[in-house]
Amino acid sequence: MQKSLSVYDSDGSTFAPLVVIELVSETKEEAIAWLLNRVRDKQQDGGAELLVEQLTPGAQGTEKDNPNVYVVGASWQRLLYGAEDVGLFKEFNDGSMRGFTYANKHNFKEFQGDGDGFLSMAECQYIIKHELDNLRAKDEAHVPGYPKMKLYPGKSVIRRMQSKGILVQVFPLHEKEELKRLSFSWFKKIKLSFQPLDDIRHYFGEGMALYFGFLEYFTLALIPMALIGIPYYLFDWEDYDKFTVFAGFNLVWCTVILELWKRLSASLAYGWGTLSRKKAFEEPRPGFHGILGVNPVTGRAEPLYSNAKRQLRIYLVSVPFVLLCLYLSLYVMMIYFDMEGWALMIHDEEPTFWTGLLLFIPSIIYAVVIEIMNLIYRYAAEFLTGWENHRLESTFQNHLVLKVLVFNFFNCFASLFYIAFVMQDMVLLRQVGHYQ
Repeated sequence: MQKSLSVYDSDGSTFAPLVVIELVSETKEEAIAWLLNRVRDKQQDGGAELLVEQLTPGAQGTEKDNPNVYVVGASWQRLLYGAEDVGLFKEFNDGSMRGFTYANKHNFKEFQGDGDGFLSMAECQYIIKHELDNLRAKDEAHVPGYPKMKLYPGKSVIRRMQSKGILVQVFPLHEKEELKRLSFSWFKKIKLSFQPLDDIRHYFGEGMALYFGFLEYFTLALIPMALIGIPYYLFDWEDYDKFTVFAGFNLVWCTVILELWKRLSASLAYGWGTLSRKKAFEEPRPGFHGILGVNPVTGRAEPLYSNAKRQLRIYLVSVPFVLLCLYLSLYVMMIYFDMEGWALMIHDEEPTFWTGLLLFIPSIIYAVVIEIMNLIYRYAAEFLTGWENHRLESTFQNHLVLKVLVFNFFNCFASLFYIAFVMQDMVLLRQVGHYQ
């Protein structure tokens, strides 16, 4: 969906739409009115203090004839206050990166006039999404019109309505002209140059810019490995000593490029103001729930949850579950070795074309089973990590990544280590490695 120039709010003021909220077409009127009031209410009353208006049914990018599509925006003053709330870092007049404050706004380098253009489109949409995610229930026992959809103080309103299927999606809008300019400078004209990472960051945000920055860096870092590796694939296939030297070079070079990327990514993050923001500010993630209370550090109202309960969930449920999954992975691996031995025995007794094909069947089945197990475990890991109820998004991601990384590494590569160091079967190792 493309962003229009302006929309009239219910009080007659115009605003630039930034985010779209889409509810199911049969949503009850009292639930819609309650949600819109919460979006429009003052912050001191527990609202987001944003501007919202209904979009014309059947607009591009929405469900046809769905009347419950709303665009959300904010005044520039509200966005600037929001920039302070979320802890955006901007370049100060002395060249340093400092946390933005509304009272000190004129001392920031790029702030001119009323601040129009000071915030990038991605930052504006990030602020809107942050305010929507932090809409939390106050004294409501349930969503109006849905008595079975229970609420309690501190529960995320948006997350609750999404989980129950009332809220279909929340997504940002495109700016057609700005997107066209970015496309032209990025990929629509043939040129040999680096990607416009600052422009990508301005439009899509720091995460997307860092992703494409890594792709660019990694592509360049692979060139030395490719230049040195080509001769190894053209000459002396049976000279394993040379392959050992090449493997050693790959090991050293991989370490070097990772260390260099740490420096480059830190430099980009500092210039974009995200390095300091991560250390200075992080609010509770939308999925975090607990008894509504007051944070003793910030003085803000937010959900509170006992760390002791979280640790009990981690060590009494999550850790045993991960260990059980690792055991199942080992069990499946041993079944694979039994199947491999059975296929080799049949082929040795009567070597034919069909028994030769049979040798590949266990590896193919094992590769498919590994992928299925990875998908199932990823779903279970996300459920368990959410159930642990971590307060911060960074903590949530760290626990999720740790679960997924441990299982995927064990599930995908344990058989390779076993074959290489226990069985010491290079033929089987090459065959299994090919399918994995």
